[in-house]
Amino acid sequence: MSNQTTVTEFLLLGFSDIRELQILHFMVFLLLYLISLLGNLLIITAIALDHHLHIPMYFFLMNLSILDLGFISVTIPKSMANSLMNTRSISYSGCVTQIFLVVVFVSAGFAILTVMAYDRYVAICQPLHYEIVMNRRACVQMAASAWISGILYSALHTRNTFAMSFCGGNMVDQFFCEIPQILKLACSDSYHFEVRFLIFSMCLASSCFVSIIVSYVQIFKAVMITLVSFILVSLDSPCPFLLTVTSYVCIIATILRIPSTTGRQKAFSTCSSHLIVVTLFYGTLMTVYLLPKSNTLKALNKVFSVFYTVLTPMLNPLIYSLRNKEVKETLRKVIR
Repeated sequence: MSNQTTVTEFLLLGFSDIRELQILHFMVFLLLYLISLLGNLLIITAIALDHHLHIPMYFFLMNLSILDLGFISVTIPKSMANSLMNTRSISYSGCVTQIFLVVVFVSAGFAILTVMAYDRYVAICQPLHYEIVMNRRACVQMAASAWISGILYSALHTRNTFAMSFCGGNMVDQFFCEIPQILKLACSDSYHFEVRFLIFSMCLASSCFVSIIVSYVQIFKAVMITLVSFILVSLDSPCPFLLTVTSYVCIIATILRIPSTTGRQKAFSTCSSHLIVVTLFYGTLMTVYLLPKSNTLKALNKVFSVFYTVLTPMLNPLIYSLRNKEVKETLRKVIR
């Protein structure tokens, strides 16, 4: 293969050449895919049909479910089809499309998780301004920005990846097309491009992760202010300074306890769910792309990839539904 025009297809190595294991792979992936499909569709349907869930928190959760649904639908069906038909091939255009969509969903996922953290920060730390800051227009703009930035980011890297020449064969050591594996097939020096891609991707992921951490630090401070206020009041300290601080802290604590329709209480209840989802998403991606590629870890690379391509989209709706009474009640109505 002298250049990229001679590459008409790529071969996805998958997990095994043994026919029995291929059938097992198909059945396991089919089960996980159906669970993920059902879970995310139920979340989307519940939020769309129940007007009580038409608030920013669930609007962004619906976007996350759409991302998960698209992400798993891009990678898993082709792998299942190859295992069932005992083939490895994926067309050149199919590989380009798969890489483009995978990067879109992953990068947009970073942005959506960051926006969800910001929504919780505003709901808990600035409850009186929540309806102004997180109005319908602002939510739509933030969600649209997440999708558009993901598309632009993906278009840039997909174009640069397939602009190179390929002469290293067409065997992709993965069950779906991904940029690091495609770069290994380039006959031009792809090292500098791979480094630039890794650095740029790390900067994107790190900026989103730092924003999430900062939001939760502010939430933690608000919670601690409430706790400290009750401690100071219970001590009944005669110190004027402490009494002054106690007075203002009690005012803040009272504001935080005001029942409202802004979603602040719902934000409290879903903070742990959001943190679990963020940990799964970032943890599995870091395991796959940042750990040293030793022989042992290289052999487990496909297994690690299953976590963020299959298990994370499947677990996200379960995490949010099982830990949220309002969502569970709506899901019961939808199922009935």
